[in-house]
Amino acid sequence: MPEATSPYRPGTPCWTELTVPDQRAALDFYRDLFGWQGEPGPPETGGYAVCTLRGKAVAGIMTAMAPEGLPVPPTVWTTYLATADLDAALAAVPAKGGRVMFGPMDVMTIGRMAIVVDPAEAVFGLWQAGEFFGAQIVNEPGSVVWNELNTSDPAAARTFYPALGLETAPMEEAPGYFALTADGRTVGGMQGLDKLPPGTPSHWLTYFSVDDTDSTVDALIRVGGTVLKPPFDMMDFRMAVVADPQGAPFALVNTSGPELPAA
Repeated sequence: MPEATSPYRPGTPCWTELTVPDQRAALDFYRDLFGWQGEPGPPETGGYAVCTLRGKAVAGIMTAMAPEGLPVPPTVWTTYLATADLDAALAAVPAKGGRVMFGPMDVMTIGRMAIVVDPAEAVFGLWQAGEFFGAQIVNEPGSVVWNELNTSDPAAARTFYPALGLETAPMEEAPGYFALTADGRTVGGMQGLDKLPPGTPSHWLTYFSVDDTDSTVDALIRVGGTVLKPPFDMMDFRMAVVADPQGAPFALVNTSGPELPAA
């Protein structure tokens, strides 16, 4: 099974976290859908829940709370990119046309984080590992298998993300799609918004691996989730884009995924 045991290379998506109004309902939903275990954390962490699969961390779920001076966060899955030096990364963000939304912030002794926005207004996080480096299981059913940037400005993204460790390269087998690579290893993808519904904003989308896309979509519908894009075939994969009962979008795909992107 693909388990990560050391910090992720800079630029690699290393963690995904759900911000949601009803944490308990979300914990129950993802337990039933993916088999996760997780409970609200202690008060000093704001009740943050680290969800696990086979006892290993796979994702976080937290109650939406407004940082001082900011609105309550939307109900979304947020992709975090690994960085070895958060301060240097945050200096690069505005220099390349992005902006810092929140942070930097020390999370006790487990690491440092910030939330930033790229030039096309796609929101993502940055994580500098301390005692915690991120997801301990990836690329297997019930865990993250892919992270995808959907952007209104691919050209700006190709200039912005290398400062954070992510390079782009066209994927010959998928015209109009780009591989995102960290230290030469493919760790995600990027595409424009032309194939998405009109009005879709730039965003990072989290893909979770499943054994069977269609049956997982059926299970999601039965417990109140919605289908944004019904199951379809893409190369060797079968995919769907869905939302949980509280409206957080994510994707499902029945693939074992690329090689584990851990350092």
